Amino acid sequence: MSYETKISAGSFDLNKFLFGGYETDIITTIYGPGGSGKTNLCLLVAVSQAKKGNKVIYIDTEGGFSSDRVAQLLENKELLDSTLKNIMILKPTSFKEQEQSFEQLLKFVKAGGISLIIIDSIAMLYRLELGDAIKSESTENIQAVNRKLANHLRILTEISRKQNIPVIVTNQVYSTFVTNENQETEKQFSMVGGDLLKYWSKCIMEVQNYRGRRILKLRKHRSLPEKELEFEIINTGIRKRGWI
Repeated sequence: MSYETKISAGSFDLNKFLFGGYETDIITTIYGPGGSGKTNLCLLVAVSQAKKGNKVIYIDTEGGFSSDRVAQLLENKELLDSTLKNIMILKPTSFKEQEQSFEQLLKFVKAGGISLIIIDSIAMLYRLELGDAIKSESTENIQAVNRKLANHLRILTEISRKQNIPVIVTNQVYSTFVTNENQETEKQFSMVGGDLLKYWSKCIMEVQNYRGRRILKLRKHRSLPEKELEFEIINTGIRKRGWI
């Protein structure tokens, strides 16, 4: 695949890891526990596009977007105001508001000029809504919530395919305890809304954080094998610590 079908991830090491950056016609999902670095990866690519004059839509459901962090990532601080103007931030606080954000998203895309869409995170508000549906003990309510999330992913897929706009979403994880082949109990992390995200995402990456040791794992890709990158977060972005 040529580099023309990709955009820079905002980091030399990430671009090398992904053989050129993020693909433009698919959904890329980045999942992991809180504090693992997901939002930093989103801000890196958002700043990379916005400082070039490209428009970015950033749906922030967790309140993780930081203009101070954007300033840190910019080598030229004089570009801060123009960079921030190119990032359109939507901040839904409920699943209903997330639905409304998608309506705004469609209007922005229809108007043209959008080069990147980020949803950080796609499943936080869904998870809360699903919890309420489960408490209601109504199968119909649970199915309705799942249909709404599936519709959001369908919309994002159509945008990426038809408009050639890269879509990057982050996702939370939940943990379960499983027994391994040695009959030992260990904690296992899985994506929230796993099957839906796995179906609609053509690139899936997991971020792990073991006491400050961060590892990015490529779990699914159309043309690249599974591999890992150990990295650290620094003021100007991220930096690899070693190839695994």
